[in-house]
Amino acid sequence: MIHHSTFVHRHFRQGYVHIYTGNGKGKTTAALGLALRAAGASLKVYFGQFLKKGDFSEIKALRRFPEITVRQFGCGRFVKCHPTAAEIAAARCGLASLRKAMLSKAYTLIIADEANCAVTCGLISVDDLLQLIAEKPAPVELVFTGRGAHPRLIKQADMVSVIQARKHPFNDGVKCRKGIDW
Repeated sequence: MIHHSTFVHRHFRQGYVHIYTGNGKGKTTAALGLALRAAGASLKVYFGQFLKKGDFSEIKALRRFPEITVRQFGCGRFVKCHPTAAEIAAARCGLASLRKAMLSKAYTLIIADEANCAVTCGLISVDDLLQLIAEKPAPVELVFTGRGAHPRLIKQADMVSVIQARKHPFNDGVKCRKGIDW
């Protein structure tokens, strides 16, 4: 019998950069699954959400895990093309918090949820995210989620998953369902 402990190390020699992008449902869900798996292995996780603010079902669930730190850096409304000064300040605060957590050596997994969208909306720059990659300590696993990942970010990543929508109940007028969609 193979014991999983043979393969699981508290700290990795080399962590990788993941991107979950595309127009399909499941980018944040994939990152949440990774966070859950890491917490199950007693790894420390920092889950930072750009653009979002609220007591969503996933946030309530993550709070049950002492291994997972959750921070939100949104203003509680949908950001379009012209962000406010407050939205930009919240995103900049999020970027600084994410960097501090990543460099602290306290976390094995750093998730920047909706970071790709924060770039698209002009809250932070792709250069900001590329700088995070450049500064990433070797054992840290770094994840970016959100639609529209910038091509320069994709080029620097070690793993890119593009989640495409083929069918979705939203197209038939089904509203978001608590616990499934939010």
